[in-house]
Amino acid sequence: MPRPSTALFTALLLLAPVWFAALAPAAAQVRIKDIADVEGIRENQLIGYGLVVGLSGTGDKLNNAVFTRESLIGMLERLGVNTRDQAASLDTKNVAAVMVTTNLPAFARTGSRIDIAVSALGDAKDLTGGTLLVTPLLSADGEVYAVAQGTVATGAIVAHGAAASVSRGVPTSGRVANGATVEREIGYQLAAHSALRLDLRNPDLTTARRMAEAINRAVGYGTAQATDPRTVALELGGHDVIDSLDRIEDLRVEPDSPAIVVIDEASGTIVMGANVRVSTVGIAQGNLTVRVTETPMVSQPGPLSNGSTATVPRTNIQVDDSHDNRLGILRGNVTLRDLVAGLNALGVGPRDMITILQSIKAAGALQAELRVR
Repeated sequence: MPRPSTALFTALLLLAPVWFAALAPAAAQVRIKDIADVEGIRENQLIGYGLVVGLSGTGDKLNNAVFTRESLIGMLERLGVNTRDQAASLDTKNVAAVMVTTNLPAFARTGSRIDIAVSALGDAKDLTGGTLLVTPLLSADGEVYAVAQGTVATGAIVAHGAAASVSRGVPTSGRVANGATVEREIGYQLAAHSALRLDLRNPDLTTARRMAEAINRAVGYGTAQATDPRTVALELGGHDVIDSLDRIEDLRVEPDSPAIVVIDEASGTIVMGANVRVSTVGIAQGNLTVRVTETPMVSQPGPLSNGSTATVPRTNIQVDDSHDNRLGILRGNVTLRDLVAGLNALGVGPRDMITILQSIKAAGALQAELRVR
């Protein structure tokens, strides 16, 4: 056979590092903007009370919802209609009192539009198709920052019949897209601050240190310092703040996370982090199951006989003591994958797995924080 040329061997040697780099798993790096927020840049909650009109008989019953009646009378009086003397005769079902909520985004300017959520306050059955009247939205300081109005969309379907009804979604809660107009701005001059802080959404000292190192390499040493597991302090000095933050947010770091096992006993959900480790431990799981099945038989007498029809009971009892289950051994310092594989090999369901994890933690073999909700 002809031997490959020297040029071919040289090409293979040059391409080998590229192939190995492609096969090697990439580090789970994420952008800083995805794991941290700039302190001071935040949303503000707004709330308001209003009326939704135009409902098809699915609004509040004015005899039950006194606040709806008084709000309707007050609104009509402001519009020049006096209904105070005939308040007792008001019996419309096309009006509903609602609470309006939204979040005012950071740097929202006067005249910009934001979405709002509308929720029934009284005994209204359906808000679909109703129109929210002008509603001031207040912040915690009591000032009006936005005004809401628009048609409510719930996305729900409700149908009633004589003997059945169908309901999908929540018809008493809806949204108004671009339903509020910002009337007051919250002043915050980001460009005027030379000292800022980054707040990690999941506090971790290792992640904070890695963020500080990545920022110092990109912007300049001495720019960032991790002050605690949640905070990285920035001293931008004479640098342009907006330009520096733009560069910092796109930097990629590999976040670290503590070993945590979260258990939701209500739903049987188990979530385990990648750093969970288990020391050497033996596990056996088994339950005693007794199943009783009743299949009664009807015995009828023969033709022209003097007997009577009788019911003969038949009972079938099955006992499952799970004698096929065996004691499993999990070797020391096993990873999350080994732990899940070992428990699955024992045929353990989510409910039983919760009990096993709690027992492993009690035995001191689960090297992780166990959070039960």
